[in-house]
Formats: sequence, structure tokens, C-alpha cells
Amino acid sequence: MRPRKKTRQIRVGPVAIGGDAPIAVQSMTNTDTRNVETTVAQIKGLEEAGCEIIRVAVLDLEAAAAIKAIREQIGIPLIADIHFDHRLAIAAMEHGAQGIRINPGNLGGEDKLARVAAAAKAHGVAIRVGVNAGSLEKDILARHGRPTPAALVESARRNVEKLERLGFHELKISLKSSDVLTTIEAYRQLSNSCDYPLHLGVTEAGGLIAGTVKSSVALGILLHEGIGDTFRISLTRDPVEEIRVAYELLRSLHLRQRGPELISCPTCGRCQVNLFGLAEEVERYIQKIDTPLKIAVMGCVVNGPGEAREADIGVAGGHGVGIIFKKGKIYKKVPEAQLLAVFLAEIEQMTREYEH
Repeated sequence: MRPRKKTRQIRVGPVAIGGDAPIAVQSMTNTDTRNVETTVAQIKGLEEAGCEIIRVAVLDLEAAAAIKAIREQIGIPLIADIHFDHRLAIAAMEHGAQGIRINPGNLGGEDKLARVAAAAKAHGVAIRVGVNAGSLEKDILARHGRPTPAALVESARRNVEKLERLGFHELKISLKSSDVLTTIEAYRQLSNSCDYPLHLGVTEAGGLIAGTVKSSVALGILLHEGIGDTFRISLTRDPVEEIRVAYELLRSLHLRQRGPELISCPTCGRCQVNLFGLAEEVERYIQKIDTPLKIAVMGCVVNGPGEAREADIGVAGGHGVGIIFKKGKIYKKVPEAQLLAVFLAEIEQMTREYEH
């Protein structure tokens, strides 16, 4: 892997972005922001999953006003997502938003952008210049013919320069496309031409499978090349799934680790246990654990312990009986009917021992 590019550092509330700060994991609520109770409940679930920055849609002044009550009940920084109306950006900041996401080109002119920048300075708020392939400026789109990587970069640079002329530099930038190759090349070009922190993402990536694959390919390549300071995995799914995918991506590149790593075999003709069900139950259980254990769920007592010898603890199914092993060594045999319960109890015990 290439060393990560050291960008200038900004802050979204207490969370540092860029420089030598860890790559931050973000998500966005899919609730009605005006419904404070529902929005807070979703954010708390995301916090528990490891989300470090949350973004909410601000569609009107009522949603902007709700930010105050939401912030009072959550523990992570809150970003307001704004389109078209500069008054919503200002109102969101007045009610406590610690960051805003805007496309400066669609706020209605330089004078309105200047008001937003002034409010951001006054409230100590960072701005994300969010360029999207679906909403490029008409002249840029006409010049390039389509949303090419160069077109996305040109839009970003134009809009960043507007804020720079206003003396505002607490910026991060995103260039989002639903096309993987466009996304990769756009971020490469931008990374070579500026030192602002970059927020990575593939927009409209799709559901759990398609969205995970597209996001992992694009973001995995960029992170491997040392590009990116914060990111969101966009899925048409419960946003908690976005956080799970994000940490698995970071773990696979040895960039960050949170909670246990689950390894499991794909099954074969030797499997004599309901491995799918077993693996799903174990995966569900370990979501609440922060301890960095390596846990294996294997289908075969013949090869399981050997193939997963690096696991701290593992389980392998057999015909009517299963084994629990630690570091490749058989620890105990358990009747199949009791295998899941005993295995989860062993994980819980190992977690307690690790913490002490």
C-alpha cells in the first residue's frame, strides 16, 4: 500500500479529518429529520455500530430547527445536508450543525454563498463541497459532453475557489458518481491537484450486494493508493449495514479494526451442519462486541481447525457433534444441539478475559 497522503486537517465537531487522523466512517439517516425521536433512535443504533459522523437531510426550516434537539441526544458530530436554499444551511448551523454538505453552485449565487461562508466561520462549522455526477453545472457538462472525471474535478475546483475567495478553508471535498471507474479516476486527479481532505463515496451504489461490491472496489483501490480521509458506504439498506461494510473494508486493508473478525468457510460436500444458520447467529451476536477477536465458523471437523488455525476461537460442525477450538487446537466437543449456545458462552468468556 502507498502511504496515505497527508492532507490539511479540519474538524467536524471533535472529530479530526485529514492529516494524521484515522480515516473516519460516516453514514446518513434515512428518517424524516423533523421526527426527532425516530432520527435519534436511528443515530444511536449507528453510534453503537461504530459510526463516527452522521449526516441528516434538511429539507425545510422545521428540519433545520430539529437539529438542536437531535444534537442534544447523540454523541457524534452532526452534518446537515443542504440543497438549493442557502437559508437552510444558515439555519442548520444556528441550530447546532457541526458541518454542512453543499454544492456551492446551486445555492443561488455568490452573495448567498458568502452568507453561508460567513455563518460557517461564525459557528466554527466545516463545509463539504459535494460534487455529484448527476448535478454538474451546465457549462461544464456541455464542455465535457458527460460527467467525466475531469468534469467532476473542474466543478470541485471551481466551487472550492469560490469559498477560498471568501477566505474560507475549513473544507473537505467529495466527487460522487455511480460509476466505479469514473469515481476512482476523479479522486486520483483531485488528490494530485489539492491538499484538502477528501470524502470518498460511490453514490447510488445499490443494495447490499451491488452496493457493497461497487463501493469496496472503488474505495478499496483509492484507500490502497493512499487517497481518502473519510468515507461513506452508500447502500439501499438499513444504514447500520453501511457501517459494518465500512469497517470490514478498513480491516481488509489493515487500516483500522473494530470488533471481532469473523471468518467462515463457504461450505462443501463435507459439511454436515447448518453452517449458514450457525454463521448468521454468530455474526449477529458479535455485532455488540468491541474486542478485536478473530472468530471462525467452519463446517468440517476434519479441516476446520487447521484451516482456521489463526483464529482465537472457532467452531466446526460434524454429524451430531461439533468441536470448539482455540488457536487451531481442539478445546472441547459439544453435542450439535448445544453447539451454538456453548460457543457463544465461550466467546463471552474470552471477551471478559481479554478486557481484564
